[in-house]
Formats: sequence, structure tokens, C-alpha cells
Amino acid sequence: MKAQPPSSPPVSTFQRSEDPQWHWLEQRDDPAVRAFLEAANRECDAWFTPLEPLVDALYQGHLTRRELAVTGLSTPLERFTYWSETASDADYPVWWRHPNDNAERRECLLDLESRAGEHHFLELGDMAISPDEQWLAWTQDTRGDEYFDLYLRHLASGEERCLLAGIGPELTWAEDDRTLFFTRYDATQRPASVWRLDSRAEDAENASVAIFEETDPEFWVGLGKTRSRQWLVLETASKDTSECHLIPARSPETPPRCVRAREAGVEYGIDHRPGRFYILHNREAPHFRLDVADEDVADEDVADEDVADEDVAGESSPGEWRPLLAHRDQHTLEGVDAFAWGLVVTERDHDEAQVHLRVIDLDADGRIVRDHRLPLPEAPCSLALGDTPDFHARRLRLREESFTLPVRWIEHDLDSDARRLLKAQPIHGDLAPEQLHCERLWATGHDGERIPVSVVARADLWGQAPLPTLLYGYGAYGEVLDPWFSVARLELLSRGVAFAVAHVRGGGDRGEPWYLAGKLEHKTNSFRDFLAAREALVATGMADGERIAAYGASAGGLLVGASLNLDPGAFRAAVLDVPFVDVLRTMENPDLPLTTAEYSEWGNPDEPAARRRIRAYSPLDNLSEQAYPAIFLQGSWHDSRVPYWEPAKLYARLTELDASRPSDPRRPLLLRTDMTSGHGGASGRFKAWRDNARQDAFLLWALGLANVE
Repeated sequence: MKAQPPSSPPVSTFQRSEDPQWHWLEQRDDPAVRAFLEAANRECDAWFTPLEPLVDALYQGHLTRRELAVTGLSTPLERFTYWSETASDADYPVWWRHPNDNAERRECLLDLESRAGEHHFLELGDMAISPDEQWLAWTQDTRGDEYFDLYLRHLASGEERCLLAGIGPELTWAEDDRTLFFTRYDATQRPASVWRLDSRAEDAENASVAIFEETDPEFWVGLGKTRSRQWLVLETASKDTSECHLIPARSPETPPRCVRAREAGVEYGIDHRPGRFYILHNREAPHFRLDVADEDVADEDVADEDVADEDVAGESSPGEWRPLLAHRDQHTLEGVDAFAWGLVVTERDHDEAQVHLRVIDLDADGRIVRDHRLPLPEAPCSLALGDTPDFHARRLRLREESFTLPVRWIEHDLDSDARRLLKAQPIHGDLAPEQLHCERLWATGHDGERIPVSVVARADLWGQAPLPTLLYGYGAYGEVLDPWFSVARLELLSRGVAFAVAHVRGGGDRGEPWYLAGKLEHKTNSFRDFLAAREALVATGMADGERIAAYGASAGGLLVGASLNLDPGAFRAAVLDVPFVDVLRTMENPDLPLTTAEYSEWGNPDEPAARRRIRAYSPLDNLSEQAYPAIFLQGSWHDSRVPYWEPAKLYARLTELDASRPSDPRRPLLLRTDMTSGHGGASGRFKAWRDNARQDAFLLWALGLANVE
């Protein structure tokens, strides 16, 4: 394919000799910044011109494979049943409900498709129904910068008004049907405070009351409510330390009470059954354990009698923590959900890198009477507790999926162990899920560690390996890459590409130890694991060593960018989507969103040792005059997490390094900045799918499968 660049390449046109690092791109208000990005977009569009038929084919194939008219799984509450519907030609869903005893009496709650017509971007932050189901509150972002506006609608009359602007996304109702809790940001866009609001107040801004403020810049605040609906939970947490505060849900003006004061390195979360609290924590238990504590008399008085005692603010509650589930070496406890009858515990097997759901029935005294795991549909797979708001439910909703199993929702009856399919994602077209095959390989890391690598491809091609392969990676914050089904991925698989996931250290795929072994001073394990996964794919004969591409987004962009610096010849091409590549400079600027909150992930560069470590792997600080592969960089103008200038700087500086070598059409360097979106890209599904098709066209071209000269 012959590139068709504009007559004036952006980098040579906008170079500033006094700023070789291109830091001037950080000046958003400088007209030259937007001009540079738009010039790079034109250059990118020109390069893609010969590929547009393939982009269109990928996009249309994606539409053909999926059910465009989507009805969401309905969820019954006490009075009404709720669900969403997305029309076949709509970008956004419409939310509906009907009385539980009259399915014919539908009423529209929230029409996002209609609201989106007024904006280039629309993202729903949170949506909350009041306990009496008469009021709907929601937050929405219409800019892409993750600042949200709060709206309230009286459902009987349809009366709607905007209460507040520029707040955080989270909302929680108290049990009095009128008090809302929400979060606000500080100057660095850190959720730093929790506010209480009487939703009926005429002047919501002046009626809002700050009830909690987190002054430590490494901590973020969040909101929740126990499934028992008796307690509001205010959590403040850094990357490795947390602290919870409780407010009686029926006495929302009661000052928050601290469950246990924070201890550095100790994380805990809390749930509730009448008479007892359940605390999941890692105090003297690095893989977490589950404790139980009695709900003391003072707690019960406040919850049941609406007593608001100023003297209880700041006191520790509940009382003594007693062990219920012990710490184990080969499993990490990831979550606990309390029901009237007992608990659902999410745990992860370290050896198999597989999540499980553990159901624990408790007697009236809180003793375990039954403890068992729910069955897996296959392994490896994703398994999670679905939306089950009923505290007394004995029929659990489960969400299941894998690389070969489209997402489905199952109702599991705990009394009979019967399973009933509630809803499954339909797949159309010429490649059915049963025509795919998935296996898990194990790579050997530089230090002998076993690194899981998941691979999926067409079953009929499995015996014809090696195959052109896309290697996907993330590996940060302890996030897991449990298997997920993708309709868009079918377009690559149908054309003969294998899709692989490197479950590198720094993620949570093998539990808490896996995360700890890939952060701070161990961060380089992530990059070396990614390259080890690549080598394992070649060594097993699965991947064609000359046709492997890499993909990483956000912190995954850091993973791929650092790996390219270590071994640029390992990949034929790379896609870096909103990539975090200017790590040192970002972490040196505490005024940017996320920076201070991430000191415990990457390190604080004010400390010399941390600065040296970050400097040694930060992609922008380790570029060199070596032959990098074809690279497609994507950024977003309104991205508040990874600013647009990070991919833009990488594009500019790599282009300058490339200038000293003869032009190679096999190694284009492209930058595309979405000027209307934020960190997650386009908010409308059709634009997001077309963006994905463009990305896949680039990958197919790089892997020699585009059928374009």
C-alpha cells in the first residue's frame, strides 16, 4: 500500500528547536497544539485512504455479526421491573420499567438516545432509583472530561431538573427517599469529598453539605450501600490502603463512623447482615481473609431508631474482628457479597489463574453450615455475580463468558442447584463461537516464573499454525484479564489471525502476589513477561514470529511501549491506544489528575530511587535510534487520565528519530486524536465500532492480510 501523506509533514512543520522534548504540546490553549493534532489526523486519514474499503468491510461485518436491537436483562425491585432497550439504529439505550404486577404498563425512565442528539459526546456516570422508586437521579458527562452533571426526575410527573454541575459520577440514595450522597473533585480531579443533598431543595448548590473530606492526595473517596440497605458506606482508598466509614441509611444526617482507622498497606472492605459485619482485609494476610464483627448496640440504636448522636463521629465501629475464612497461600479472596442467608465470596486460584464463586450458608448464629463453589461453564472463563439486589434472593444471577462463550446470564437456584438461562448474547455471521478453539499456554519468565498466555483462534486453523497473531496486554493496578468474548474480534479471527492475551505480573490474574510482583521496584517484570509471552507463542509453534502485532491501552500502552524499547524487532506492528508513555514527567506533576493517587503504583519521583526506576522504563525517556515497527497511536482531546499530549509527544519524537533512516513504507508511524472524546473513546456505539474497524484494518495490513498493495 502506498502512503499518501500531505505535502507538509506535521512534525517537520511544527518542530520547535528550543523544545526538543515537545513539551509545548501540553499547552492546550495554544492554537498550534490543535493545529498540530489536526494535521496529524489528516496525515493519518491520507494513509488510511487505500484501506477504507477494508475498514468498511470490517465495520459492516461487525454489524452483521451482532444483534443490533438489544433488550437488556430485566431486574425486578420491590415495586417495578427495570430494563434497557437499544434500537437497531441507536447509539444509546432507553431505560424502561413496568409495575411488577402489570408488564403491559411500560413507562420510559431515561432516553439517552434522545439526550445524545444534543451533544457530540454523552456518558452516563451513575443512575440511582430512590428506595420508594418515585425518583430517578443520574449523572452524565457531555464533554468527555469525566466531570458530571446531576439530574433529578420525579417519575410520576416527569418533572426534571439539573441539580448540580461538575461533580463526580457516583450517587447513593439514603433510605428516606429524599437524601442523595455524591462526590466532588479537588483541583487535580481527585474524588476528594462526599456531600449530602436534600434532593427537594430549591437551591441544590447551597443545600449541599460536605460530610467527609479526604486530605491525603493519594486517597480517593467512593460511595456505596450494603445490600441489606441498612448502611451507607463511604470508602477512602489509595492503591494499597483503605478506610471505611458508616452512616445509617435511614438516618442520613448521622456523622460518618470509622470502621477502623487506616493502616499503611492494609486494605479492607465491608458488607453487612443484620447483627453482623463482614470485613475482607489483608491485615497480616497478604492474600486477604474474611473476618466477622458484631453489630454493637449503638449501631443498632442508630440504624433502627434514627438516633443521630454527634458524639459517635470518628469512633471505631464495629467491634472485635473474628476470623471466618482464613488466609490461604494459593488463593486470593477478591470480594464478599452478603445476603440474608449467607455470603457469596469471589476468590482466585493462583495456580490456574481462574476466578471462582464460593457460596457460604450461615445459621442464625453466623456459623458456616455449607461452603461450596459454583460450577464453571468451562476453564478458563469469567464468572461473576450479576445484578441481584434482593437481599433475600436464593436464586443468584450469574454472568458467564469466555474467549469462545458469548456473555450469558444464568439464574442459579441455591436450593436445587438448578440452572436456568436468562439471556445470552446472540452471534450471527459466518463464524460461530463453537468454531473457535481456546487454550492456555504457560510462558517461562526471565526468572523462571510461569506466565499464563491465553490463545484463541479458528478451530480449523489450529493445526495449521504458526498463525499471524495479535498479542494483547495490560498488567497494572492488579486488574485482571479474565476471558471475555468480543464480536469485533471475530473479524480478525475469521481472517486467520490468532488472538493472545499475556497475563503479565502487575495484573491480578494469579491473585494478589501476581500484582505485587509487577509494581513499584518490580515493574519491569511486566515488560519482560510480555516479551516472554511473545517468545512462548513462537516456541510452541502457535504464532508466526515474523507476523506478531501488539496492542495496549492506557497502562497497557506503557506495557507495549516499554516492550518496544526493549525489543522493537519482536513485533511487526503495535497499536497504542490512549497510552501512558510519559510516565516520569506525569508523575513529577502532582497537579495532574491521577498523579498523587498513583505514587503507590509507580513510585514518587521525589524519592531518588523511585525516580531512577521510572526513568529507566518510561517509554518516552528510553527512545533510541533503532528500527521500531509500524505503530498506530490513538489519543483523545478530552482525556483527563492520559492527556492527549502523551501519544502526541511519542509520535513527534519517534518521527524525528526515524528521519535519519531511509523511508520504509512497511513501518508507518500514525497518530489519530479524537477531538470530541475522553479516555474511553467514542461514547456512541457505532462510532466506537468504526474506530475499532480502523484499528483492525491497520493490524490486518501490518500482518499481511489486507489484500491491498
